[in-house]
Amino acid sequence: MWSRNIKFEGWYFKHQLGDTVVAFIPGKAESGSFIQVTSSWGSRQFTVPKLIVKGNIIQAGKCLFTPYGCQIRLPGIRGDIYYGDLTPLTSDIMGPFRFFPMECRHGVVSMAHTLEGGLTIDGIYHSFDGGIGYIEKDSGVSFPCAYQWLQCNTFSEPCSVMASIAHIPFFHRAFTGCICAIVYEGKEYRLATYRGVRILTATERHIRLAQHHLLLDIRMRPVSDGHPLLAPSKGQMKISIRESICCRVRIRLWDRGKLILNLCSNTAAYEYVKK
Repeated sequence: MWSRNIKFEGWYFKHQLGDTVVAFIPGKAESGSFIQVTSSWGSRQFTVPKLIVKGNIIQAGKCLFTPYGCQIRLPGIRGDIYYGDLTPLTSDIMGPFRFFPMECRHGVVSMAHTLEGGLTIDGIYHSFDGGIGYIEKDSGVSFPCAYQWLQCNTFSEPCSVMASIAHIPFFHRAFTGCICAIVYEGKEYRLATYRGVRILTATERHIRLAQHHLLLDIRMRPVSDGHPLLAPSKGQMKISIRESICCRVRIRLWDRGKLILNLCSNTAAYEYVKK
């Protein structure tokens, strides 16, 4: 149900095979319904007449997004991609904050799932057979005025990472909040404000977090300024942000002083927005 506390709602469906990345962002706001596309080659915005959500099925114009795959029918972009079993987190990434009115509410639908099928983009076919996907969702009133967000599941070993640090208005005050999930070797590691995480470093190229016996270090090196996307502000899709779809990252995680994860990738998705 579309409540007065929700002025925008959007999903992020990422599809990746090697260096080929295409993400679709269907959504609706008070300013209208849309699909945004960001890829290895650039970004595009499409207005759709209507976006309908029925359970886990999203129909945006002639496009369809489901837990089993997506059907894309856009000018210059057509195709079908099928999803393997989705892998949700063990619990809501927002933790207890899901019970409070938030400017922006974040959700992780699937950290990683297999892909089959492909897309024809401007007459060129791109296969995603054997690729990997990721799905998340946002809803609320506005995106944070300052935040950084990183997502990657293309490492030399099976590993999925999502991390975000943001300015969070909360009632009549504000704080810097953090949510982070890592799934590695069948185990989920969660670092978050509601679990007592300490943000030791949060710059454009370096995140360092400490939580009890865990220490996480992420180094980012965007290879470009990224591609432009629109983000919501008070229900209107009018804020311009940029997403780098192929950011170089190195992620290290220590548990009780023991290095348990040390992985690099050249194809992480990354956004950095300053006030």
